[in-house]
Amino acid sequence: MKFTDENFEAEVLNSKMPVLVDFYADWCAPCRMMAPVVAALENQFAGKVKVGKINVDDNGETAMKYRVMSIPTLVIFKEGKAVDRIEGAVPQAMVEEKIKKHL
Repeated sequence: MKFTDENFEAEVLNSKMPVLVDFYADWCAPCRMMAPVVAALENQFAGKVKVGKINVDDNGETAMKYRVMSIPTLVIFKEGKAVDRIEGAVPQAMVEEKIKKHL
């Protein structure tokens, strides 16, 4: 799912389930490395966690609001609040562990 400044509140902050947001940019090599990991997590947690991406170049307002200083940054939101974050390219197991803490 693609998140934007315009749909962020409705899709992420008002979500009934936890949300994993991938803050990325098209030109970012580590972001491209994380793309298959994020896709795999979307399948693995289908129905339990909403997973989506937000391009920081096109949606700077949201990136600034959540103090995204480097990319990729993965942020887990629960009940409208950022509850966990991971910066940089990391193994899938590390992201899985963080997600499971918030289920």
